[in-house]
Amino acid sequence: MRNLILCLFITTGVIIASSCSETPNDNSDVVKVAVPGSVLSTDKARYAPNETVTFSIDRAIPAGSKVRYRHLNTIVADEPISGKTWTWTPSTADFKGYLVEIYYTVEDKEKIIATTGVDVSSDWTRFPRYGFLSSYNAKTETEINFVIDNLKQFHINGLQYYDWLSDHHKPLAGTPDAPAEAWLDLIGRTNTRATTTGYIAAAQKRNIASMWYDLCYGALNNAADDDVQESWYLFKNTNKTNKDTHVLNSPFRSSIYLVNPSNPDWLNYFSQRVKDVYTVYDFDGFHIDQLGNRGTLYDYSGSQVNLPDGFEKFIRKMKTDFPNKTHAFNAVSGYGQKKIISAGVNFTYNEIWGEQPNYADLKTLIDENHSYNNNLNCVFAAYMNYDLGKQKGVFNTPGILMTDAVMFALGASHLELGEHMLCNEYFPNTNLTMDNTLKKALMSYYDFLVAYQNILRDGGSFNTVDIATTDGNPAIVAWFPSVTGKIVSLAKKIDNRQVVHLFNFVNAAHLQWRDLNGTQTEPRLQQNLPLMLSVSQAVKKIWVATPDKEGSMYEDVTFTQNAGVVNFTLPALKYWTMIVIE
Repeated sequence: MRNLILCLFITTGVIIASSCSETPNDNSDVVKVAVPGSVLSTDKARYAPNETVTFSIDRAIPAGSKVRYRHLNTIVADEPISGKTWTWTPSTADFKGYLVEIYYTVEDKEKIIATTGVDVSSDWTRFPRYGFLSSYNAKTETEINFVIDNLKQFHINGLQYYDWLSDHHKPLAGTPDAPAEAWLDLIGRTNTRATTTGYIAAAQKRNIASMWYDLCYGALNNAADDDVQESWYLFKNTNKTNKDTHVLNSPFRSSIYLVNPSNPDWLNYFSQRVKDVYTVYDFDGFHIDQLGNRGTLYDYSGSQVNLPDGFEKFIRKMKTDFPNKTHAFNAVSGYGQKKIISAGVNFTYNEIWGEQPNYADLKTLIDENHSYNNNLNCVFAAYMNYDLGKQKGVFNTPGILMTDAVMFALGASHLELGEHMLCNEYFPNTNLTMDNTLKKALMSYYDFLVAYQNILRDGGSFNTVDIATTDGNPAIVAWFPSVTGKIVSLAKKIDNRQVVHLFNFVNAAHLQWRDLNGTQTEPRLQQNLPLMLSVSQAVKKIWVATPDKEGSMYEDVTFTQNAGVVNFTLPALKYWTMIVIE
C-alpha cells in the first residue's frame, strides 16, 4: 500500500494523508547506496548448484593468503589464492549458504582479510532477500548497473518494481504491439521503457528476480474508457451510491477506486492486463498489493464482500493463468494472511505498522505465518526511523542494526534497500540517508544472513533454554522482556543443533523496532562473558558467530560439560551473537 500517497499514518484501519518534504514531480536520480570499503565481491547475488562463482577483491592481498569456504561449521575447501580474481564451483547440493573467508597466517595466528556469503539456491524464494526500485526516468546503462551491482553486494536476490506502472487497472502503457516508450506514474513522474527493461536485463545477469508491482483491485478515474465495468466496483453502502475510494489529491492523477477482487469478470479482465505486461516485459513475477482492512464493503448487488476471500481468488487466478511466475502478496498488518498463504504465494510478505511496534511482535508475526505454512520464509516491509524521516536527516545506526538483528535471527529478511534505504512507505522518499558506519555494518549483516541461512531460515522450531552468565550480571532473559537492561535470548532447535541468539539490550533506550525518532542507543560491548547453559545431551562442539565487527563471523569456543551444564566463554556481544551447540 506504500505507493499510494506520499505519507500514510495507519491506525486501526484508518488511513490519513500527510505531507512530506518530497518534491512529487522531481525525476532526478535518488541517492545511491554506495558502500565504501567493500572488499570481497561475487559476480551474482545467487547461484544455481554447481554454478561457478567468480570472486573479486579490490586490493592486493598478502603473499601466502588462502581462501576458505565453510558450510556452517564444516570446511568444504581451503585453497591458496593470489591475484584479485578467482573462481570456485560449489557442490551440486541445493539451498546451501556458505561463508567465504580470505585469510593469512602470522606467527601461527590467522588474520581474516575479508569475508562474504554465497547463496547456492535454485529458487530465490526459498531464502528471499527482497529489495526495491522506485525510479524509472531516463538512465544510462552505467547508472543502472551501479544500482544493481550495489544491491548485488548485499546479496539482494529479488526486486520489487515499485510504481513502475501506468494505470492500476491497465498497468501496461500502450499496447503489447505498440508499448509506450514513456508514461506518467500515479503521481506524475515520467517512467521509461528503456530504464525498466534495462533494470530487468541487468538484474537477470546477476541472478536477481524482477517483480512488477500493482494492486489487486485498483482502478483510476479513466477506467471506464478501458472497459472496466460499474458492476465490478466495491461500495460502502448497499444501494451502490458510495464507491470505496482511496482519495488522492493533486499532484496525483486520480484517486483509486476499488473493485471486487472476487468478481470473475474483473479477474478475467485483469488477467489479460497481466498477460499484456508479460508480453512486453520479462518480469519474473507479480508483487500484489492491497490497502488493508477497509471495513464493511458491498458488491454491486448489495451483498457483503469478504476481502480476504477475494485475495485468495485473485492469487489463485494469477497462479492458474501464469504458473511459471512468482507471486507475492502484501499482508498489510497481517490482514488476510491466512487466505493469502493458503492461496499458494511463494513467500510471505508482511507490511507492519504501529499496531505491532515492539521487537516481541516480530516473532508473533513469524509464528502466525508459520502456523499457516511452515515452509515459507518471510519478508518484512518495515519502515525505520519513520518520524525522524519526516525531515531530511541520517538514519540512526543502532536502531537499524538492532531491528535487522532481531528480524534476521527470527528468519525474516527486511525490505529496506533499493537505490537508497527506506524510511517511508512511499518508496521514492529519500529524506534519510545512511552514514558510512551503517553502510559497512549492513554489508556484514547481509553476508551473515546468507552464510547462515540454513540455521536462520531453513526449518527448526523455537524453544526455550536455560542460559545465564555465571555471576548473573548482566542478566539473560528468554524472549522477550517488557523492560530494557537485559540480554535477550532467542533459542531454536534445528536437527542436532541447539541455537541460541543473544541480543544486547543492556543499555537500550526502548524496545520498539521502528525506532521512530532515531533514539535507540548503541549497545555497550560485552566481552568474555562467562556463560552456563543447561543441556540434556552430550555436546560435541560449540561455535559462535556475529555480523558485528567487534566479533568474528565464525569462531570455535572451548567448553566444559558437567552434570547437565555446559560452561563456556562468549568472546563478544555487541548487537547480536549466535551460539551454536552441536
